[in-house]
Parts: sequence; structure tokens; C-alpha cells
Amino acid sequence: MASIRQNVFKSRKDIVFIVLAGIFITNAVVAELIGGKLIQLGGFTFSIGILPWPVVFLTTDLINEYFGKIGVRRLTFLTAILISYAFVVLMLGMNIPATSFSPVDDREFNAVFGQSMWIIVGSITAFILSQLLDVYIFGEFKKRTGDNHIWLRATGSTVISQLIDTFVVLGIAFYLPGKITGTQYLTMGVTGYFAKLFIAVGLTPFIYLGHFYIKRYIGSAFNSSDQEIDS
Repeated sequence: MASIRQNVFKSRKDIVFIVLAGIFITNAVVAELIGGKLIQLGGFTFSIGILPWPVVFLTTDLINEYFGKIGVRRLTFLTAILISYAFVVLMLGMNIPATSFSPVDDREFNAVFGQSMWIIVGSITAFILSQLLDVYIFGEFKKRTGDNHIWLRATGSTVISQLIDTFVVLGIAFYLPGKITGTQYLTMGVTGYFAKLFIAVGLTPFIYLGHFYIKRYIGSAFNSSDQEIDS
């Protein structure tokens, strides 16, 4: 058993990547499934999917910091595939009739997850675009700051990538299907973007906390000259 574990997890760095990847994927998929519900906070309208996305921002920056752009890109495409898989399962579920005694009937099920499928289409597009943009900007900041100013590269990459993400998701998931008007689209886009930006800035202490514990756990096993995961 010990030899099997040694072959699967070659180092603590591998374990850190698996944990961060699991958190990243789980929150991204959950955000897609719940994103069809709209809420109001302080008079502004948001998708409830805004709740898990800050965790995605956080893990993206940590993965980028320790495993580089290759790690984030691979995880981004893997997550997009898994979200697509969720899309297929939802389609199957919507086309299989419920029994007469099912606590959730077809109308209720389709009303919830039918909207989620539009969310998924929009989010896959926005997710890939924003993540690839985020990793590029993060890398450019890191070239200039080295290991210093973590807050600058984390926030700077989010400022631009989430602008793309917010408006693409709302456009495909809500505006194009006619769920919201053009005015609502612009209003929700602006408020949603600044809400994400506010949350991203608020998460800065947790990014530093994550760095602290990861460095403490990995210790000398982490080599800063070998940041990219094995090809």
C-alpha cells in the first residue's frame, strides 16, 4: 500500500495540486448548477453563482503561483470538459420522464436545470476565455514583480479577466435567451463585475494565508525554478 501511494503521489507538491484542483473543479461545477437563480443584494441583481466563484479566483491564483500557466491551462480545459459532461447528464435527466410519485416533477426539474444549461453554455465560453487571459496577465505581472507583490498580480489579473467573464456569461445565459433586457444586461454586468472585483480584493488575505500554509507544507520540496507541472 505504501509503495502504491508513493507511485501515485510522488511528492507533497503533487498532493497540493490535487487538493487545489479538487476545490477549483468543485466550485466551478457548483457555480454552473446554481447560476440560474437571481438574487438581490442592496438593490442590485446578481446570479447566485457568484457565491462559489471567489473560491475559483483564489485557487486559480494559488495554482498559477506554484504550478505555472501550464497547470492552470490544463485544469481549465479539464474543468470545461467536466462542465460539458454535467451538461450532457442534465440533458439526459430532462428527457427521462419522472414517475407519478416523484417529489420533483418534470416541470420543476426542467425549469431549474433547463436554465442551468444556458448558464453552462455561456460559462464554458467565458470560463476558458477568462482563465486563459487571467493566466497570461498573472504571468506578465510575475515577470515584473518576481515573488513580491502577490496582491498586485492576483488582483490585476482578476480585474481584466472577470470583465470578460461577467459580460460573456450574462450575454449568453440570460440576454440572448431573452431572460433579461438590454438595460438589465448592462446593469447586472456592471454590478456583477464590481461585486466580483470587491470580493477578489477581499480575498487577498486568504491568498497570503494559502501561500503561507502551502510553503509550510511543501517546504524544501518546492523548487521555484521548476514551477511548471511536468509535461
